[in-house]
Amino acid sequence: MRHLRVHDDRRHLAHADGTPYFYLADTAWELFHRLTEEEADAYFEDRARKGFTAIQAVLLAEIDGLKTPNRNGEVPLHDLDPRRPNEAYFATADRMVRAANARGLTMALLPTWGDKVNLAWGTGPVVFDASNARTYGRFLGERYRDALVIWVLGGDRPIENPDHLAIWRAMAQGLHDGDSGHHLITFHPVGGRSSSEWLHEEPWLDFNMCQSGHGERHLANDRFVAHDRALTPTKPCLDGEPRYEDIPVRFWEMQVDQGWDRVQGDLEEWRHGFFDDADAREALYTAVLAGTCGHTYGTNSVWQMWTPGARPNVPCRRTWREALDLPGAAQVGIARRLFESRPWERLEPAQERLTSGEGEGAVRTLCAAAYDGSFLVAYTTGGRSFELDLSDLGCGLTRSWWFDPRSGELAEAGSAPTGRPWWFECPTGEDWVLVLDNASRAFPPPG
Repeated sequence: MRHLRVHDDRRHLAHADGTPYFYLADTAWELFHRLTEEEADAYFEDRARKGFTAIQAVLLAEIDGLKTPNRNGEVPLHDLDPRRPNEAYFATADRMVRAANARGLTMALLPTWGDKVNLAWGTGPVVFDASNARTYGRFLGERYRDALVIWVLGGDRPIENPDHLAIWRAMAQGLHDGDSGHHLITFHPVGGRSSSEWLHEEPWLDFNMCQSGHGERHLANDRFVAHDRALTPTKPCLDGEPRYEDIPVRFWEMQVDQGWDRVQGDLEEWRHGFFDDADAREALYTAVLAGTCGHTYGTNSVWQMWTPGARPNVPCRRTWREALDLPGAAQVGIARRLFESRPWERLEPAQERLTSGEGEGAVRTLCAAAYDGSFLVAYTTGGRSFELDLSDLGCGLTRSWWFDPRSGELAEAGSAPTGRPWWFECPTGEDWVLVLDNASRAFPPPG
């Protein structure tokens, strides 16, 4: 039996018993490649404590993961052959997966980074064809059949020709061969794209994943969500790689301007600046209120598990251990608690309720309402006040709170009569969440 499945509403994920599962992942692409087991234990403990439910990591890692060994001196494949996995390497990975699962964390495992299929850029080398991809997939499916796992194919590369598609199809088939379909499968695409572009109608793709990427502040990642929600057949979707906290905005331009190895000093003067916790919060709330099944968070140092002396793939300002306590990591856990304090799976996009104050660009408001009229959540990115249409809520009165997404603290926003528009004055010029409950429902305070 699957420990996770697609919810009956086809919009969310669920536990085996049907209760909704909020996918809140941290990005740890280089976990197996760069951490010891003791370090991995400390990392999992931290992420579980902060409220994450999943960890995204890559078995055949991006940063020369086929030739540069892990911390035990092990490479994943003998002679770069996917049909000859190195038992010692995967035994270490097994122990890490078990350690994460023991803390309630689902491992969202990428069998390989995409450059091992399509060397559009990166180190590669390309080692997969349709035949060995199925063999490798079967090996993984059997090995992790009973683990708490979601399979994430892809790895930041596009599907550019029929051979690429054949490889991913074969790997998916191999995973199903090995685990009898016990685990969900999705696909991590290249930046600015969604898995739906190539794979939406593939029967093995259980939910779509987009990568809104690292190129722009206030990027409206809800547009990816709206696109994927409109497709048929209906499938859940989420943003699997939004802007990471502490990553340089448009970092790829550094390769020309500065070189990849500059990690201190005038890095602070980078002309585009760095994404921060406000960027991470905005990406989460705008995506979830647009209708995702959860969200992914990441930090620049943690995804690559960077320490001094290691070559950074993207220049870093702090070590991975220091980056664990960047404020955005705690704040996305606060967001999860907020949503789970209500039957959040009932939420549907409800921008039509914003009769004033929707805004655009850096200052905008998003709104979602429960389909049964029981509650509503609105998020303003820059402290914008707004007016909501409260008609058809049915009970005559609402109860509302301003929820601080930085701290989780609450301030009463008072009661508003249903049946007509009502103006809500945002407390400050920062981002805030309004939670409005139908007074006939006995919900506890949010969060």
